[in-house]
Amino acid sequence: MVTENVLWSAPTCLPTEMACSNLERAGRVLQLNPDVIAYLSAPRKIITVSVPVRRDRGGVSVFVGHRVQHCDILGPFKGGVRYHPSVTVQEVTNLAMLMTWKCALLGLPYGGAKGGVAVNPQELSVGELERLTRRYTSELIKDIGPQVDIPAPDVGTSAREMAWIMDTYSMQQGHAVPGVVTGKPLTIGGSLGREQATGRGVMMVVREELKTQGQHLEGATIAIQGLGNVGGTAALLLAQAGARIIAVSDSSGGYYRAEGLDIPQLLDYRREHRTLAGYTLAQPLSNEALLTLPCDVLIPAALENQIDGPLASRIQARVVVEGANGPVTMAGDAMLEARGIRVVPDILANAGGVLVSYLEWVQGLSFLFWDEARVNGELEKLLTRAYHQVRVLAEEQVVSLRLSAYMLGVGRVATAFQSRGLYP
Repeated sequence: MVTENVLWSAPTCLPTEMACSNLERAGRVLQLNPDVIAYLSAPRKIITVSVPVRRDRGGVSVFVGHRVQHCDILGPFKGGVRYHPSVTVQEVTNLAMLMTWKCALLGLPYGGAKGGVAVNPQELSVGELERLTRRYTSELIKDIGPQVDIPAPDVGTSAREMAWIMDTYSMQQGHAVPGVVTGKPLTIGGSLGREQATGRGVMMVVREELKTQGQHLEGATIAIQGLGNVGGTAALLLAQAGARIIAVSDSSGGYYRAEGLDIPQLLDYRREHRTLAGYTLAQPLSNEALLTLPCDVLIPAALENQIDGPLASRIQARVVVEGANGPVTMAGDAMLEARGIRVVPDILANAGGVLVSYLEWVQGLSFLFWDEARVNGELEKLLTRAYHQVRVLAEEQVVSLRLSAYMLGVGRVATAFQSRGLYP
């Protein structure tokens, strides 16, 4: 057997500095017992697996997969699966912890988890991706389930991969188990509204934040970094609501038009060419230039750690809404706060996806499915309620929206932990 492309990173039990820092800040303000903070600082389980894949051309490539389950005090673990070359156990540990606070903030009966495989999915054929997904699922078969841990799509994955996970798990159980994943195709128990849920939630949060400041969406200038599922959906819905999207970007670079971009036409171009490269109806600009454009709202909806301290000192947006997970570093966040630029944190701004995942899970367990209007209505009710709870607490305590969101999320988990107690 020929083995190639062995990717490995040494596992560690420590979450990243940012995740623990936000937990500790919230814990200090809430005056939590240090033992509670210590308990919540460590994930319950870290799973690292080898994922061998037979290649179309012959031979086997071995990749590394992870699944981190942070906390299940409030309910089953919940979190996405990402396929990306930069996936490490440190990254998914951080994201699993973020999911715990996100679910608690929204009032969902879930704990946080995250998983991924260190692989570039664009370098694999569809058959190879299916074999990778099924093997990764098989390695985790005892650690996932509708009452245990419920994966969902993330960077580099979609409804297709969720269908493969569901089928692999169901074959091991001997019957169909649609509740093992969310974000599935509609044909096998997915929910209407799920595909657009995260981007729709970003749009709703932008609308509510601008309304708080006495401004309407119509005519607001918005720049969006990242034009994937989240950024693309948010751009389309914001444009339909009357906002002026002046800049967007994808992996090929940024594109700017002061009068506003034609978002439907631009998205059609990207679907046809799979990239914005060669797009001629807007002015090209760098990623850094996009992030520092003067605008009402900046939405970083790409990957983590995009806005560091030096870049944050040049941000000209009035509001930053985190469409991605962790797009602003700790230093960047401190700089933005010092400059009076409001940041709507990721655990609130991009929570639409897990909200509709929860609604999909509920529909699947009851085998009673809703129309899209009801799904979107429930999303709006739950997300806007969470936004205003965060806003009110921030105003009462004179803290940032990020700290307010963490105070609510961490506080709810800590209260549940104290109610349940420590076993044994």
